Amino acid sequence: MSAHTDPVQSLTAEQSWEHLRSQELGRLVTRVGETIDIFPVNYAVDREALLFRTAPGSKLFELTVNADVLFEVDDHTDTAAWSVIVRGRAEALETDADIERAEAAGLRPWIPTDKRVYVRIAPASVSGRAFQRDPEPDRDGPQEY
Repeated sequence: MSAHTDPVQSLTAEQSWEHLRSQELGRLVTRVGETIDIFPVNYAVDREALLFRTAPGSKLFELTVNADVLFEVDDHTDTAAWSVIVRGRAEALETDADIERAEAAGLRPWIPTDKRVYVRIAPASVSGRAFQRDPEPDRDGPQEY
């Protein structure tokens, strides 16, 4: 990396969606009052929305109290990394047509549990960043500001 190359690059919306489509595990962040929770969930991309399955419990309860969520997905190699954040609203799917469409996305639980509730995150915004993974700059000598 040259001294003039920014190791952090913003991703376009299209690039962010490409990255989201390349993975299947992310982190759902919920907030109810002063309590913020984070849940690892496997997911699928459906057009420009995210789908996951869940069962009755704290995650689903929190989504009914406050549907505003963050969803984060990332990945890395030895030389590069990226992170995408989706801000949006989560809603449990209720119509037969919505559920059939979600089932067609091929989303399956990772563990043998009964997760019959499909949830869609409708994005309000999607942002992403890509990172070059290089050695830390030398700390000795004059530093650029």
